Amino acid sequence: MELLTVVEEMLLLTVFKLGDNAYGVPIRETVMEMTGKRIVYGTLYNSLNQLVRKGYVRTERGEPTAARGGRSKVFYRLTDYGTEALQFTRDRRSAIWADVPDLA
Repeated sequence: MELLTVVEEMLLLTVFKLGDNAYGVPIRETVMEMTGKRIVYGTLYNSLNQLVRKGYVRTERGEPTAARGGRSKVFYRLTDYGTEALQFTRDRRSAIWADVPDLA
C-alpha cells in the first residue's frame, strides 16, 4: 500500500468525520476550515472522483429534492480499502515523526 498524498488524506478524513453528511458542500466547508484556503467546486469534485477511481471512496445518490431543482445529492462513503489506506498512512507518518525531537 502507498502513502496517501496530503490532499487524499485530508479528503478521506473529512469524509470519515462527516459520516452520513459527506457530500460536496459540507466537505468543501470542512476542508476550507482545516486549511484556511478557498477551494473551488471543480477542484474538489475532481479530487473526489479520483478517490472513487482509486477505490478509497464510493458514491451513493440521495433522493432528488425540489430545493435542488429535482437533483439528488451525491454522498461519499469510505470503502474498507480507504479505511486501510488512512490507517496505513497514519501509522507511517507517526513512525516518521517518532524519532524527531520537539521542534519548539
